[in-house]
Amino acid sequence: MSAERLLYIDAIGGAAGDMLLGALLDAGARLEDVRSGLRGLGVAGLDVAVEPAERQGVAATSVRVIAPEEHIHRDWAAVRALVDRAGLPPRAHARVRSAFERLARAEGRAHHVPPDQVQFHEIGAIDALADVCGVALALEALDIDRVACSPLPAGRGLVFAAHGVLPLPAPATLELLRAVPLYGVECDAELVTPTGAALVAALAEDRFGPLPPLVLESVGYGAGARDLHDRPNVVRVLLGPAAPNGLAGYRRPAVLVECTLDDLSGELVADAAAACVAAGALDTWVTAVQMKKGRPGFVLTAVVRPEHETAVAKAMLRHTSTLGVRLLPVLRWELDRKRHTVLVDDQPVAIKVGLLDGGLVNLAPEHEDVVRAADALGRPAKIVWAQAWAAAERELNMPTV
Repeated sequence: MSAERLLYIDAIGGAAGDMLLGALLDAGARLEDVRSGLRGLGVAGLDVAVEPAERQGVAATSVRVIAPEEHIHRDWAAVRALVDRAGLPPRAHARVRSAFERLARAEGRAHHVPPDQVQFHEIGAIDALADVCGVALALEALDIDRVACSPLPAGRGLVFAAHGVLPLPAPATLELLRAVPLYGVECDAELVTPTGAALVAALAEDRFGPLPPLVLESVGYGAGARDLHDRPNVVRVLLGPAAPNGLAGYRRPAVLVECTLDDLSGELVADAAAACVAAGALDTWVTAVQMKKGRPGFVLTAVVRPEHETAVAKAMLRHTSTLGVRLLPVLRWELDRKRHTVLVDDQPVAIKVGLLDGGLVNLAPEHEDVVRAADALGRPAKIVWAQAWAAAERELNMPTV
């Protein structure tokens, strides 16, 4: 079995959809693969123009979307319909859906409306659709299994948008970047756009930090639209197969964050556990215990990556009645992992694949995808789960260990 293929996003000058697409094309993705996939959106005249650029002496690729001028404010349902009928490859389709679902939720939280009622304005325009779909298609052309990302730079200032003058980073951008490591820079510019934030959040999930172990195969630079005074306005991607004991690499450091509770209702304990997951916890659990003076109680435990320790500890303190939390450094033995997407009667379902010494040991359909597919098909979730599992086993055809 070939090694998992990794891509690392190095957000030197921030992240935007056109910058990410330019970096992937610069790294070797075939432009024709992207153009062919974009034609599935059914927008007459839609194309991408690619040209060389330079930012602070760094050679890069600049991308500009060519599309008919539109004055359409699409809601999430309209965007979803465009994406679903575009005929994208299953993995690319799942990545596009994930990015736009995150955008809808973030815009909804920022403007206090349900996600399905969000009017996307700029981010729902054809050029943003082309950027998101183009990035997913380029990742497919490069056969990328897994994406990680550096911490993201955040400038300050104001930006003019459909909702008025907004502070930077924009409210929806910050909603998208919850639990993502940020660092401030003295720059009066929008370094991370909502589209860029949605893409990195959807692609990297919780994999933010330093460059993971990989065998470097290719590097690409995507140029932003303007020059910055303090840094080259580029995003860089590095890609290649995972190095031995690479990104998922068996032993990885983690931290147990826990507290003991005897004065909080069980309903609120469950809410606190959910808050820990939202803050970046890999997993949480609640254990019933007997405390001093024979009182019943709970131990709430979360396992986190070291970079999410502070956020999860604060969430535990904020959402429980405890006055302090305990920290215990641990090591986790982990399976190598990859993602695979199958179709159950045209409904995409993402599969988490667990590997040990190159052999298959676990398949786990994503529950949210299973529930969505079950609703669309009018079947019980357990039937869709079984069909997705069987399809993944058949398509992967890997040796088991």
